Amino acid sequence: MDHGPLTAELLPAIRDAALTGGRPPAPPRPLIGQSWHRARRRGLDPDVGRPAVPLPADEVEHRRQSSPLGALMPQLRDGLGSVADAVRHLIVVADPEGRLLWREGSPALLRSADRLGFEVGACWTEEMVGTNGIGTALVEDGPVQVHSAEHFVRTHHAWTCAAAPLHDPRDGRLLGVLNVSGPAAALNPATLALVTAVGKVAEAELRARHWESVDRLRTVAAPMLARVGGRALAVDRDGWTAGVTGMAPVGRVVLPKAVRPGRVWLPTLGPCLLEPLPDGWLVRLGEGAGTAPPSRVVLDLRRARGWTVTVSGEAGDWSHELSPRHAELLYVLARYPSGRTAAELAADLFGDPTRTVTVRAELSRMRRTLAGVLSHRPYRFADGLDVRVLTPPRAADLLPASTAPVVLAAREALPAGG
Repeated sequence: MDHGPLTAELLPAIRDAALTGGRPPAPPRPLIGQSWHRARRRGLDPDVGRPAVPLPADEVEHRRQSSPLGALMPQLRDGLGSVADAVRHLIVVADPEGRLLWREGSPALLRSADRLGFEVGACWTEEMVGTNGIGTALVEDGPVQVHSAEHFVRTHHAWTCAAAPLHDPRDGRLLGVLNVSGPAAALNPATLALVTAVGKVAEAELRARHWESVDRLRTVAAPMLARVGGRALAVDRDGWTAGVTGMAPVGRVVLPKAVRPGRVWLPTLGPCLLEPLPDGWLVRLGEGAGTAPPSRVVLDLRRARGWTVTVSGEAGDWSHELSPRHAELLYVLARYPSGRTAAELAADLFGDPTRTVTVRAELSRMRRTLAGVLSHRPYRFADGLDVRVLTPPRAADLLPASTAPVVLAAREALPAGG
């Protein structure tokens, strides 16, 4: 378990020892130590970080308009009010690329943040500024508190921050990061718990709004489905089912990334015909008889986050964004085309062959999305598929937050060019 920040008096000495190879008075928290290691590996300047140009105002506005988080800003502000007072704290929301889109706080604190480049449009990933609440929360895909000299860059040591990632409840997609920052002296141990809780409430609000839209689609689609012969279903633009006819209910359909009317092969359903509905699609099954199953799978791990699997075939292709665990699993299966047992996968991912329950649960979730692509007994990609893996230009950047033994070994073995 990763405990809270160490005392502020020890942190500078711990950090200096980590940077110089000396003996620290106490070890850093594992999460912080791993982040420092990533920053050193990237050659980041520990005094000033890496200079970056903020996005222009029109690009910031475009991203704000495109993000579902904008509509939640009043709720986020109200939820954080009990700890993030207007004088001593900034409330910040960043997008999945670590770009600051919203920032609120007192004029004095905003000026202090400006001097650090902590301004709207700036990029606060670990690649640019090292260990910090926003960037490290993006890498860990979980809540993070970074206090004083736990920040990799020295000029950030006067600050403390608590951040939590925000996900789209419809598909698990990362939407951004909620962050509260303030002077290190204003550290409140409850801040991280509050930020995390407010983030969960915001995700629940998105979930409620989503189901309201599905209900509206159901009202429109019901009379259409009643007139359709054969098997069909109505889904929203994210594939969530609003109604079915002639078949058992389906929770969600994985649609092509660039969905359009016409014939298509869909996971779990096979050949289908898509017809547009208001805010959704009518999916007729069996209309594309003779459409071939998928023939190629591309696992793209080149980015530091946002890994995808793309499935291609005669009817086109579709992509699915992967969680860190699912990216690890597919990477292992690609490395072992003959297949892996649950025990072997548990050893590959956790170094513990007894953790088969966790492996089976994750693969069960993944096969609901990748039906027809993954087989079992043993677990493997389906026969006949051409499977390609795209890795980062630097082997050390392969799934950078992963501690899976198979990934750690691969980083050492991969050629420098991926």
